[in-house]
Amino acid sequence: MKQIALVFVSGGLGSALRFYISKTFNDYFPNFFLGTFIVNILGCLLIGLILGISFKHNYLSQNQTLLLATGFCGGFTTFSSFAFENHTLLKLGEYYGFAIYLGSSILLGIAAVAFGLWISKMI
Repeated sequence: MKQIALVFVSGGLGSALRFYISKTFNDYFPNFFLGTFIVNILGCLLIGLILGISFKHNYLSQNQTLLLATGFCGGFTTFSSFAFENHTLLKLGEYYGFAIYLGSSILLGIAAVAFGLWISKMI
């Protein structure tokens, strides 16, 4: 239960920060979501640092890793988890799995958004 609470609270903080950054920066360029881009890249950097420190030095406890990586970075952006998972597949030499996961996530994600928008017009 403690781990769920850690993820819940830190995920909320990450989500609030994502909202603030996106709201602040997305209006700067009409054809580019600068805030979302900043959040995604920063989230990837953060999860790399957090998990790298956790794995290499065993510096962070499991609860601290859950708080920072799963909770905060997960709330801040799921793109960070997605990027880390793709990096893991590449590092393991799972090139076929990487290609399938990357391509299908992007294509099916965009298709799912389009389908959801289409369904919403029918309701």
